[in-house]
Amino acid sequence: MGRLFREFAVTLSTAIIVSMLVSLTTTPMMCAHLLKPHEHHGRIYLASERAFQWLVDGYGKTLSVALRFYYVTLLILAVTIAINVYLFVRVPKGFFPQQDNGRLTGSIQADQDTSFQAMDTTLRRMVRVVADDPAIDTVNGFTGGGGGSNTARLFISLKPLDERKVGAEQIIARLRPKLARVPGATLYLQAAQDLRVGGRQSNAQYQFTMRGDNLADLDRLSPRMLAEMRSIRILTDVNSDQQNRGLEAMVTYDRQTAARFGISPQLIDDTLYDAFGQRPVSTMYTALNQYHVIMEAAPAFWQNPEFLREIFGQVPQQ
Repeated sequence: MGRLFREFAVTLSTAIIVSMLVSLTTTPMMCAHLLKPHEHHGRIYLASERAFQWLVDGYGKTLSVALRFYYVTLLILAVTIAINVYLFVRVPKGFFPQQDNGRLTGSIQADQDTSFQAMDTTLRRMVRVVADDPAIDTVNGFTGGGGGSNTARLFISLKPLDERKVGAEQIIARLRPKLARVPGATLYLQAAQDLRVGGRQSNAQYQFTMRGDNLADLDRLSPRMLAEMRSIRILTDVNSDQQNRGLEAMVTYDRQTAARFGISPQLIDDTLYDAFGQRPVSTMYTALNQYHVIMEAAPAFWQNPEFLREIFGQVPQQ
């Protein structure tokens, strides 16, 4: 947090130094030339001067009492210092105080070779575990979307605080060991906050971004950074959004044999894209909405690369 306010600290320090130099050099000189010995002032000046004089007199009276009973003053000072030390240790510290507004958000990150069907099963198991907690009111989850087939999102509503009797962070700590029993995926929970600054949507409250000119260096060093951060005891739910270990299959076809049968490379590409690329072929319009018609192979043909042998295209007639 200190790094975020470093520029502000430099600006404030510079302003104080300049003010000190002005007050010790040019201010006395200007007072000697500008202040008049018998200058007349208005009613506003006189009223404010009486108010300032009242403050000075009050300060003098309280100062005299403090000096008369100096041992009480020193005792109050010692108690104040002790209370500040205690509060510094006990009060939670962070960039923004953590809110408990009755909502949790969760991100499920599974193995990168997880299919949509397997992810849907994992999501349902996670939802059941979360919903069984006595402090949970409702749970909504979905998978798919822009995050990939191995990710899912959860939106959790908590019961009122007078019913659940525990805070959001305590609920998250209570759910962690239960969710760890679900194999193949990890659910990262965090309390929803009304005030967020910077960063982007992620699985944790704090983010560390690695950048480099060489992708190979990032692929090599980011797992080491992840392992080092997980070894820090004060950090929990350390994760990475690097997705570079998914399954892939390379399709190689015989161009000469395809050419003898009149099959062009473009036809092969189009056939594979029609089966696995979710090609839009039409749009259905209604009074209020429109629906895109997507052509693809049946879900049973997505699970194994061997099903590529079952894909056939039609050679155009000459």
